[in-house]
Order: sequence, then C-alpha cells, then structure tokens
Amino acid sequence: MTVTTVLFYLFAAILVVAAFRVVTARSPVTAAMHLVLAFFTAAMLWMLIHVEFLALLLVLVYVGAVMVLFLFVVMMLDIDMSELRAGTRAYMPLGMVIAAVMVAEMSFVLARTWWEPGAALPVPPEGYNNTLAIGTAMYTEYIYGIEIAAVLLLVGMVAAISLTLRRRTDVKRNVPSEQLKVQRADRVRLVNVPAQRERAAATESAQGDK
Repeated sequence: MTVTTVLFYLFAAILVVAAFRVVTARSPVTAAMHLVLAFFTAAMLWMLIHVEFLALLLVLVYVGAVMVLFLFVVMMLDIDMSELRAGTRAYMPLGMVIAAVMVAEMSFVLARTWWEPGAALPVPPEGYNNTLAIGTAMYTEYIYGIEIAAVLLLVGMVAAISLTLRRRTDVKRNVPSEQLKVQRADRVRLVNVPAQRERAAATESAQGDK
C-alpha cells in the first residue's frame, strides 16, 4: 500500500465524518465549520489526482469566501432554530426516500469500482497545463452544463437575497422620510423642575405647618 493510498483513505474518512456532522449538527455554526472541513478535505483529494487548479479554486472560493461569508451571516442573524425545526417531521418521509435513493446510487457506483477497478489515471506529461485543459473542456464540451449551473447559482443568489429582505415584526425600523417631517414640539417637551434648594425649603415649610 503506497502513501497515496493511505492518504486517500484518510482524507475520505475525514470527508465522510465531516459531511455527516454537517447534516446532524444542531448548531448552524458547527455545521458550517464542518462544511469548511469537508471542502478542504475534498480539495486534498483533488490534489492527489493532480487536479491542482480545482483544488485551489475550491479552497479559495468556497472555503475562503463563500463559507466564511455564510458563517458570518449565520453568526450575525438571530435565527430561531425552533421555528426552523417546526416543519421537519412533515418533510421527514420525503427526505428519507431521497436519502435512500442517494445512498443506493453511491453504493452502486462504489461497489462497481471496488469489484471492477478501472485503469489507473495517466500521469500528465511534462509541461501539461491543467487550467487550460479544464477551461477548454468547460467552454466547449460542457458548455450547456456550465450555463445550467450558472442559472441555478443565480436563482440561489436571488433566493438568498430575498430571504434577507424579508419583513420581520420583531424589529423596529426607522423611516427617514417620517423623521424629516418631525417638528420640535413632537420630540421636545419643556418641564419645569424645581431646584433642590426650593424643594427642600418647601418640604421644611410643610413640616413646620404640621
């Protein structure tokens, strides 16, 4: 067993555990941190098969930008977890069916590759440009898939923006136009408060009268 094989099984085990914790973690911050670990471990797996460009892209874009932004949003927003878990039981049967189908598909693929392993990956020649090859394949052979993925990401971005702009009843909002229309009499009230000496003198005179 080579060092590459040992590293593959080690990174694969870490990736499976991190992905499981993303689904089962109760805290969204904990789930986000395990998702960062899953992305980073997947990047290490890509490095093992000499796909350096995609590995660095995964670390820089997803781990360094998207997940950090998501983590800050989760930490700053006041998310009511009890409200989010309210409809979990209603969607549990559908979720279990989808999870079973996904597990069956992955088991079929893994079992087929385990019993019938394919040929080893060819070693890239000297001076091979991985970035150029990926870009050529993306924008020639897989152009329609890239366009569909771009539309899905755009829809997800619009949905995320619409969720952040939702109206909340427990937040006090300021209306600048109403603030500009306010008069001094609406905000300032003059109250005649007697001085401390006058109050003390009034108290002594009241006690003297008694």
